[in-house]
Amino acid sequence: MQQAKIVRTRADLQREISAVHKSGQRVGFVPTMGALHDGHISLVTKARENADFVVASIFVNPTQFAPGEDLDRYPRNEEGDVARLSGAGCNLVYCPSVEEMYPEGSLTNVRVEEMSDLLDGIYRPHFFYGVATVVARLFIHVRPDVAVFGEKDYQQLQIIKRMVRDLGFAIEIIGGTTWRDEDGLAQSSRNAYLSEEERRRANAIFSALHRAACRLRIGCPVEDAIKEARGTILAAGFSKLDYVSAVDPVTLQDLPDGPMEAGQDCRLLAAAWMGSTRLIDNLGV
Repeated sequence: MQQAKIVRTRADLQREISAVHKSGQRVGFVPTMGALHDGHISLVTKARENADFVVASIFVNPTQFAPGEDLDRYPRNEEGDVARLSGAGCNLVYCPSVEEMYPEGSLTNVRVEEMSDLLDGIYRPHFFYGVATVVARLFIHVRPDVAVFGEKDYQQLQIIKRMVRDLGFAIEIIGGTTWRDEDGLAQSSRNAYLSEEERRRANAIFSALHRAACRLRIGCPVEDAIKEARGTILAAGFSKLDYVSAVDPVTLQDLPDGPMEAGQDCRLLAAAWMGSTRLIDNLGV
């Protein structure tokens, strides 16, 4: 296994990327905040399938954490992450400092209007402001031809696609399939916060979405399927439910009440708290 090269500054990164572009190779990019699991590695594999040279970044982005959130305790394991990325065929790992990403005096930020105010944006109004800003900056640093983002963070994926379209980034955005444990729970770095008992009950969020999807497919009214899913999640021991929604998969706007129209696509999304850990999940219909 060849160890991926680590660079920590934009200048060093761009020297590497310029040489890759000059050789005619296609650059794939997977941005992460570290604490990697199999889902992250599957994104690297997909990038490898769509590019000749793969770059991953490890950067815990402070602008997407509000005061009181888990910025300071967010799991970090750079050495282990780099080893996993190397084993997956990643060529280069970008590990910038906060100062490298946000130079002193920086005033420019990116916000995708409307889409950032829905779903998670209602409960974490700062979040997509920070995501769009850091991803735009990473795109400028890395200059990839293709970038891969997990569908587990579905709203984030759609917002990034819209940002790329609106700002004219010449980057192909690919969604990677949500990676799940055997019981259906979506893999997430924050799953490490769950106690053994909480972890046992956490898969109810996926079960509720799966049943709602089945009901929608056979003509159940949207409002009835959503109501049942909410009840299932709360009955499983989740301490708080932020939302369960059935939305248009591109605009993220709520579907109207009543049965779905024939041939209509939908995305079910949910966010709920298991103890002090907030879990999100989604499923296509």
